[in-house]
Amino acid sequence: MDLTVTLQPHANRTALFGPQDRNLRLLREIMGVQITARDGAVKLTGPSDAVGRTASVIEKMQQMLKDRGQLDIGDVHEAMAHVAVEGESEIVNPDRIDVYTRGMHITPKTEGQAAYVQAIANADLVFCLGPAGTGKTYLAVAMAISALKKGTIKRIVLVRPAVEAGEKLGYLPGDLQAKVNPYLRPLFDAMHDMMSFEQLKRFMINDVVEVIPLAYMRGRTLNSAVVILDEAQNTTTAQMLMFLTRLGQHSKMIVTGDDSQIDLERPAESGLIDAVRKLRGIEGIAVVRLGKADIVRHKLVQEIVEAYGGDSAVGRGSRADV
Repeated sequence: MDLTVTLQPHANRTALFGPQDRNLRLLREIMGVQITARDGAVKLTGPSDAVGRTASVIEKMQQMLKDRGQLDIGDVHEAMAHVAVEGESEIVNPDRIDVYTRGMHITPKTEGQAAYVQAIANADLVFCLGPAGTGKTYLAVAMAISALKKGTIKRIVLVRPAVEAGEKLGYLPGDLQAKVNPYLRPLFDAMHDMMSFEQLKRFMINDVVEVIPLAYMRGRTLNSAVVILDEAQNTTTAQMLMFLTRLGQHSKMIVTGDDSQIDLERPAESGLIDAVRKLRGIEGIAVVRLGKADIVRHKLVQEIVEAYGGDSAVGRGSRADV
């Protein structure tokens, strides 16, 4: 679909589009449309629903510029959130999770997964526990990307504890990104299924997608974001409390982990187990447990999990694979 949006007379195009068209580039990446600006108009090309939402965002941006005299990236996100709230009440359609890869959408494959996705849609804080291969991480990332695409959030923050390095990442070679990449690889793998490598790279450069170790979360407040904590069984009670209190306005947190694969020296002190015990039943918090029936990998994975079932030593000194 093609649609041309006429700019208001005497509109300050530089202020509207941002330095080096930064605001338009952000719209293009998040809304998934092609944008061409010339002669007092903006041409939008893409799927009809995305084009319609983008046109509404540009109209909202023009009104904000008229009222405020200037725009920044935060204002662009505010315009997208305003349009998203007007257009729908849920973060996504739980039966069809739309992502950036053209022609691709993700659907829950089991009843447990469907309940998990619905919990993310309805609750601000979701704990999901279960064995390898049940889609804990994959579905959390899909829901976050869908919310970003619809403009209901400004950013995605992906977090993992780095237990093997004792959170002392300074001893590892390279910059921060290089240090944490091995721990965040499963999150990257999921995101690469749902958007191109170049798009993910641009999102990371612009801090739309942020990947950080748990140790670097202290002191932050995360607003208008989906924050995913993966491998949460390897957090301590203190770390979990620190993480959960980062939740800001208009944000969601998704905490995933496999409580049969705890790498802490004292597994009984897992922050995930402690948090689920203390917070279960609080309004706005959902706890979902997936089981062997929800495993969607190779059929042998289900048999392997069943063979090792009940062995509390599983995972000691190894990484949980979610």
